[in-house]
Amino acid sequence: MSKINKHKHFPLYLQILAGMIAGVVIGIIALQFDGVQFIQNWIYPWGRIFIRLLQLIAIPLVFISLVKGVIGLKDIATFSRMGGQTIAIYLFTTLIAVLLGVAMGLLVKPGELVDKTQISHIQEEYQSFAEDKKLLAETKEEEGPLTFLEDVIPNNIFDAAGDNSRMLQVIFFALFFGIAALSINPAKIKPIVVLFDGLNDIILRMVDYIIYAAPYGVAALMAGLIADFNGDVSIFSALGVYALTVTGSLFILIFGFYPLLLRLFTKIKLSKFIKDMYPVQLFAFTTSSSAATLPVTMDVVEKKLEVSQETASFVLPVGVTVNMDGTSCYQAIAVLFISQVLGIDLSITQLFIIVGLTVLSSIGTPGIPGGSFVILTMVLTSVGIPAEGLALIIGIDRPLDMLRTAVNVTGDAVTAVIVDKK
Repeated sequence: MSKINKHKHFPLYLQILAGMIAGVVIGIIALQFDGVQFIQNWIYPWGRIFIRLLQLIAIPLVFISLVKGVIGLKDIATFSRMGGQTIAIYLFTTLIAVLLGVAMGLLVKPGELVDKTQISHIQEEYQSFAEDKKLLAETKEEEGPLTFLEDVIPNNIFDAAGDNSRMLQVIFFALFFGIAALSINPAKIKPIVVLFDGLNDIILRMVDYIIYAAPYGVAALMAGLIADFNGDVSIFSALGVYALTVTGSLFILIFGFYPLLLRLFTKIKLSKFIKDMYPVQLFAFTTSSSAATLPVTMDVVEKKLEVSQETASFVLPVGVTVNMDGTSCYQAIAVLFISQVLGIDLSITQLFIIVGLTVLSSIGTPGIPGGSFVILTMVLTSVGIPAEGLALIIGIDRPLDMLRTAVNVTGDAVTAVIVDKK
């Protein structure tokens, strides 16, 4: 019993880091003793199973979260002005965050620091994997400028739900479904609300179970990748630059973009905002959960920043579901980093898909530690990048997750202040 409790109290991020280190060690040992075939046959498959579990949960998670979030906007009938402004600001800031992430990923190109001569064989393997997606994207470009919009609308939702690369179609149906539900008498859809509340709890528990398996999945994936990479250590220097790129981008959001919004649309002093929000940011940094931080955020926003309870009680809970600026920025950089390491060139169309899909899927990203892994596997698959590439970044994700959660809650507070002052 004591051993179980001790294991539970061992932080998950340390378990994942330990799994990454163990995988690296196992991979290096396999290279030394000609055990690459053993790794590929008996260890790497467990990593692929972990990735499959993440992919398995992606569509149900996004669909249920989106429907629940839209139906939860029932207060928008009373606060129509507030609701419209809130959603517009959240989508705008998320779009800016994603564009910043894409710009930083293309500018710094951290994935290109990997020694290409050491991993040319694996790059060829992954390039062939991506070829079908790239050819499909080029075909869509030739069909016409509005083909992309046609592809967003599914002709069969069950077919779309069976293919992670068609997530935009699932998102469209979820939004359509939620909006239609909002137009019906609340008494009639009460069973649907209760159903989706229960389904959401179940899905989040399933995410918890999958994330608990992350240390073992990461160990298996890293062992396989180290074997594939022939023990090349340049990947670690590339990871360091990748982490700095993500950190620098998040700092631009929190110290540049948000202060600019406050200066343009509110009269609040920046020094006061920073001082009052510091405890909230620290709590978010520690817990890596926007949802867990919500009570603290609401208390500070109402009492210290003097936002009305009416505004705070609407804007902040919606923000936990809809507003993921830090996470969206990180995901854009992560996708580009993985594509660069694997030698997969992304077309302009694929970059647009990354931007659009990241903005829309941010609405369905759960505000819990590790929730972004699920969405990231879906984004990777949608642009023809093997989801197994997630192993490259998952080992150092925890500190970045802590930082981007602090950015997320700061964006929520900024939006609440802007909406309340208008």
